[in-house]
Parts: sequence; structure tokens; C-alpha cells
Amino acid sequence: MKSKAIKQSSQIKSTRRFWWLFLLPVTAAFCIGFVWPFFQGIYLSFCKFKTISSAKFIGLSNYASAFADESFQHSFWYTALTAIVCLVLINVIAFAVAYALTQGIKGSNIFRTIFFAPNLIGGIVLGYIWSMIFDGILQQYGTSVVLETKYGFWGLIILMCWQQIGYMMIIYIAGIQAVPEDMIEAAKIDGATKAQTLFKVVIPNVMPSITICTFLSLTNGFKLFDQNLALTDGLPYEQLADGSTINTTEMMALNIYNTFYSGTGASRGVAQAKAVIFFILVAAMGLAQLSYTRKREVQQ
Repeated sequence: MKSKAIKQSSQIKSTRRFWWLFLLPVTAAFCIGFVWPFFQGIYLSFCKFKTISSAKFIGLSNYASAFADESFQHSFWYTALTAIVCLVLINVIAFAVAYALTQGIKGSNIFRTIFFAPNLIGGIVLGYIWSMIFDGILQQYGTSVVLETKYGFWGLIILMCWQQIGYMMIIYIAGIQAVPEDMIEAAKIDGATKAQTLFKVVIPNVMPSITICTFLSLTNGFKLFDQNLALTDGLPYEQLADGSTINTTEMMALNIYNTFYSGTGASRGVAQAKAVIFFILVAAMGLAQLSYTRKREVQQ
């Protein structure tokens, strides 16, 4: 036993001595797959290029063009509205479903599986499936999801809610089940109603789950791309006074994609600048939301 303990101690010391050797492959993969492309992308946002090898530095021109692009401005406000509506609906409904499924109802495990299943389906597939569903209904009224902006907007909201509510529900269920039972029992002994117990005991203790779900809902809403592409592809379009057009249901990620593949070297640099702006916006809003909600978490 003593020799075995000595051998294990020697192995631990060797591992600690060569820790960098174990960390090297992961670090190298992270740098090659993320860090280098990230900084290269920032550099390309200041360049005019068709390919990386032909990049020519032009300063802040791409950023000036990005901010002056009315389609990009419209896509920002459209994305913000979509993300906020999704944020509220997804979290309210997911929490309500999670709370109902933790009250000991029969078949709760089956319901959890059913609600979670849509999250396993890819966004492109979901977009095409829901476009057929919406068009099948709207054709009865002589319209389509790509013919009117309001239908495209609510189509995206319904699609996102249907896909993400089940995932957020699982996180809320974990948070609700982690609420100390003695606190709930104490509230009952004090004569608290179910509503008072929910708002005064359960929700404050579930704030860590609310923080996570709010962050995921907000960032997912802003980063939405494949569902937007498959469901509406940004349509319908609207012609502006200067003759240019904007796609009224085009979100920011799709706007960047369309700008990049519009065919000119100048547009690719502008698209890269839009991508950097997009990253800064999403990161700033995500960090602000995390800071705001974490301050309201109950320390147990």
C-alpha cells in the first residue's frame, strides 16, 4: 500500500510539472480556431478586400459606410424589437410551464420531453417547416408570411418561442427544484398564499436561473440567422425615396451575410465592419444584463 501511495504521489508531481504539455493542444486549437480569426476579422474590417490575400487597409471608411447604411439601421431596430419580445415571451412561458411541471402533476416527465423536443431540430429545418405552416394558413386570406412585414415578424416570434421554451423550461425546473424546502414550509406555516410564496420565496431563489435564461434568450434573439433566412429571407422589401431598398424582416446577422455576398470587394469590408459592430453590441448588452440580474440573486 505504501509503495502504491508513493507511486501515485510521483505521478501527481509529474503531472503538475508538465501541466503545460497537457494544456498546449487545447490552447493551440483555441488560438487557431478562435483567437487568430477573431483578430484577423477586426483587421479586415479596416480593409477593402475580395480575398484575405488582397486586403488593402483603408481606415474607417467601412465603419462610416456601415453606420450610414439604412438597411443596417433598420435591421438593428428590427432585431432589437424581435429579441425583446422573444425575451419576455420565452421566459414568462418557460417559467410558467416549469412551475406547473414541478407541482407533482401526473405525466410531468412526458410533458418535459415534449416541450424540450423542438430544441433538437435545426433552425433551417424549423424555418422551412413553419413557413409552410404559416403559408398554408395565410393563403386562405390571400397573403403569405413573406408578403407582409407583420406576418414575418410574428412568424419569427412564434418559431423562436416554439423552439426555445423547452430549453429554458429545463433550466427553470432545475432552479425551482433547488429552492430550499424549509423556506417553502416556513412560508406555508406563516400563512402565505401560493402567489405570495411564488413571488416572495420561489422567484427570488430562482434568480440564478433567470439570469442564465435571460442571457441566453437575449443573445440568441440578437444572433438569430438560420431561422430568419429560412422563414422569410428578409422579405418583403421596401423601396426608399433614394431608390434603394431594405428588407423589412431582415435581422442583423442576415443583413451582414447579404452585405458580404453582394459581390463587391467594398461590400465585404463593410460587412466585416458590421460584424465587429454587431459583436460589440451583443457583448455589451449581454454583460450589462448579467451585471443587472446577478445583483438581484439571493445568496443562500
